[in-house]
Amino acid sequence: MTAPKILAISGSLRAASHNTQLLRAAQKFNPSRLDIELYEGLREIPPYDQDLDTPENRPAAVTDLRRQVAEAAGLLIATPEFNYSIPGVLKNALDWLSTDWTQNEGLPLHRKPVAILGAAPTNFGTVRAQLALRQVFVWINSDVVVKPEVHVFRSQERFDADGNLTDQVTIDLLQGLLTELQRKIDAAEGRS
Repeated sequence: MTAPKILAISGSLRAASHNTQLLRAAQKFNPSRLDIELYEGLREIPPYDQDLDTPENRPAAVTDLRRQVAEAAGLLIATPEFNYSIPGVLKNALDWLSTDWTQNEGLPLHRKPVAILGAAPTNFGTVRAQLALRQVFVWINSDVVVKPEVHVFRSQERFDADGNLTDQVTIDLLQGLLTELQRKIDAAEGRS
């Protein structure tokens, strides 16, 4: 049986982002049979423009993202928190993924299993961003993993100088989140 593909998206563009490092840790500590692929094209997604949001007019980066999401069995999204909410680049990508103005191409995120996590250097960062993401996914009608919640607070204390996740509590929570994502994927595909 082929491992389900998970598209992992970091809401941070920063090279040394703890959120991106958290997704790499998900690849390393993956307890399931998930094939976690890190999406690296977020920087290329242009601002949402409904005039361009048709299959024949979408920018190539958007078409590629929509294809990758449609082909993935699920999503893993790591988000920092900007101004008490979702980073603009991440919300922008979700806007491009949430539409079907033609009514015949399908919605890439509809009923898609999604797991959310995040890291922040403060004691509370990512919490509100994750809440805001959950609200977006309610409207999009995605199937979000509810628990465990993974809020990696004081993230600089949880990664070593090379960006490796070293905190066992965080590793355990991350593995629990991936296990629940695997369960949602199995349920969506009719396996139990």
